[in-house]
Amino acid sequence: MAEGKFATSVSCMDGRIQIPLTKWIKENHSIDFVDVITEPGVDRVVAGNLDLESIKTKVGISINAHKSELIVVSGHYDCAGNPVSDEEHISQIRKGVETISSWGLDVKVIGVWVDDSWNVNVL
Repeated sequence: MAEGKFATSVSCMDGRIQIPLTKWIKENHSIDFVDVITEPGVDRVVAGNLDLESIKTKVGISINAHKSELIVVSGHYDCAGNPVSDEEHISQIRKGVETISSWGLDVKVIGVWVDDSWNVNVL
């Protein structure tokens, strides 16, 4: 059994967002470790219910093995995997939160936007 408090980040694979996002999750939610599940343009993937079985399985591992109590769905500025407007990203992140919340996992699910200065903004 894992020791420490875990959260789960469902984020884009873009390495530029990993450090600011992980740091923000740890600092703002008193988390010791962040399990990171990545896909290119993940906000589009989750919002569109596109091939979610792999993501769902990984989220389940994080919750069951590490007792993660928080899932953070994110999108970011300048995303090569989902080159849409900031407004569209934000809409997709919100829809992604709804999608993951509908899985009945009994954990908190939030959405965040990582802006052009790599700041994390809660939606």
